[in-house]
Amino acid sequence: MRTICVFCGASLGASGDYAAAARRTIQAAAQRGHSFVYGGGKSGLMGVVAETALAAGAQVVGVIPQHLVDREIAHPNLTQLHVVGSMHERKHKMAELSDAFLALPGGFGTLEELAEVLSWAQIGLHAKPIGLVNVNEYFTPLLRLFDSMVAQGFLPQASRELAISHADPAALLQAMAAQPTAMIDRWSSAK
Repeated sequence: MRTICVFCGASLGASGDYAAAARRTIQAAAQRGHSFVYGGGKSGLMGVVAETALAAGAQVVGVIPQHLVDREIAHPNLTQLHVVGSMHERKHKMAELSDAFLALPGGFGTLEELAEVLSWAQIGLHAKPIGLVNVNEYFTPLLRLFDSMVAQGFLPQASRELAISHADPAALLQAMAAQPTAMIDRWSSAK
């Protein structure tokens, strides 16, 4: 688990706790020697992630579609910036460059990116750890939905366990590092 792909909002959110949690998470990961891939933006939590990682001396790779570069949203000081043609290409490139995925609070884009890597893991397209920084219980309603999916027979328990969550960044990174990376048959326990 060398390079972590970070999904997060282009806004700071309603509480300063979100930016503080982003800083703590990136600092903890950088201290462990991780590098980062993210959406390449300069605003909101995306900007906090990039600035914190750069300040810690970590490698930071951004992946951003041309239409967002044209709107002057790209971060200007990254280690590397990949400009791609579409959001689909962006997600593919981010996944290709990463060994793990980490979600901080965000909106529809963060949710969509997280859901995609979870579904890709479920069908065996990757075996990379997926963590959610559950600051202020931001992801708790989503995690409850996942539990409901299991209870209602739409999601095997093994697939539910793909989403590792913790409020403490260090504990989350430790749990992600301990997750087995071998592919397992997540369909065997489906109802």
